[in-house]
Amino acid sequence: MGAYCNDGLSLSPIYSFASSQDLRLSKHVHDNVHGNIYIDPLCLKFIDTEQFQRLRELKQLGMAHLVYPGAVHSRFEHSLGVYWLAGEAVQKLKNYQGLELDIDQFDIQTVKLAGLLHDVGHGPFSHLFEREFLPRVLDGHWSHEQMSVKLVDDIVDKHYIEIDPEMIRKVKEMILASSEFARPIGSGEKHFLYDIVANGRNGIDVDKFDYIARDCRACGLGCNFQFQRLMESMRVLGDEICYRAKDYLTIHKLFATRADLYRTVYTHPKVKAIELMVVDALLKANDYLNISSFIQDPSKYWKLDDMIMKTIETTSNPELKESRDLIMRIRRRNLYQFCNEYAVPKDKLENFKDVTPQDIVCSQKNGGVILKEEDVSVSNVRIDLTRGRQNPLERINFFKDYESEDKFSIPDDRISHLLPTSYQDMIVRVYSKKPELVAAISEAFENFQLRTYGIKAQVHATPEKKKRRL
Repeated sequence: MGAYCNDGLSLSPIYSFASSQDLRLSKHVHDNVHGNIYIDPLCLKFIDTEQFQRLRELKQLGMAHLVYPGAVHSRFEHSLGVYWLAGEAVQKLKNYQGLELDIDQFDIQTVKLAGLLHDVGHGPFSHLFEREFLPRVLDGHWSHEQMSVKLVDDIVDKHYIEIDPEMIRKVKEMILASSEFARPIGSGEKHFLYDIVANGRNGIDVDKFDYIARDCRACGLGCNFQFQRLMESMRVLGDEICYRAKDYLTIHKLFATRADLYRTVYTHPKVKAIELMVVDALLKANDYLNISSFIQDPSKYWKLDDMIMKTIETTSNPELKESRDLIMRIRRRNLYQFCNEYAVPKDKLENFKDVTPQDIVCSQKNGGVILKEEDVSVSNVRIDLTRGRQNPLERINFFKDYESEDKFSIPDDRISHLLPTSYQDMIVRVYSKKPELVAAISEAFENFQLRTYGIKAQVHATPEKKKRRL
């Protein structure tokens, strides 16, 4: 995020006053994706808090940097990017439809603040903490969106930030807008504003715009999705953000690029192997460090970040030995060994249940080494276009041209035949925690596939397995 100095702004990046008339009260930071990001005075008050500065210590892509060395960007810069794009989006709507939509400065400030704070409650190691670790140690459900809402209140209270309570209410509702905790939006609430940061209506939002562009850049991948085109041409019809019909392929490219990132980066086989090891390390350390207890209290939660891995690694307490050993294995690249994978047949997706280590162990035939559940790790990887097995374009409304007031969806039969006929993949990967058990686990995995689906994977068979066959 550029150079740093101790200028009284919590070691923030070097800021300077913007010279343009509209931005003279703002400060700016140079971002490697969006260029200069201008920060208004109210948002700066939230940025210069320990709760928000914590986001510097959360890598946006968790453990992916151990496979893609450039993927070291943080939730901090992503949040600044979403703040900037949220402001740009609502400002464009105001420029083009301001009188019609009654967009005022209050609306603009609210949307920008929601973009800034949408991830302030995110857990360590990307989504691993929330989706893989906590379900193993908690009975109830926890989400980073809910924690973001709690932290917004905590920041306002602890730092005595003077802000309209109505603005805070709407900011929190915008943060929750795409989650299962979204609240019904009342009449007169300008529903379209809630679609900008976290869009629960059709999945097109500036959060995706930023992380897709940022993640592709960091990982050295090409990104030919141009979110600027959508932001320039979007239009509100019937209290909903709609898009030009001729831009439907651009929108499809948004979802396809996201799916490609999931396939090649977020769920890369080695990234998943490392994540499985981190989860095991956290589970073994939880009783001693009480990691899961941090999620109940915002005043404690802000102290929880990716540095917990270093805490485990550098603590000499014998109760953390197993966790330390796992982290040392990661450092030395002695990872859980990938055995094989298979894609669940499309006609079996609807009734699919996650495969467990028990399923694999119970599929072992008699003879040879006896496998235990603790020897096996399974990763059930879902990759879709945001709507499971459905086409995401079905929930998006389009307009023909700027003279038309009609909005419509585009059915499957009107879309290019070059687009996929299936919108979800379910991939099951199996790993061995011990190198000497790779062949036995691979064979048990093949037995499971044959018993369940009547097929077995051959393409990704391990070298050890191939040698044994020869």
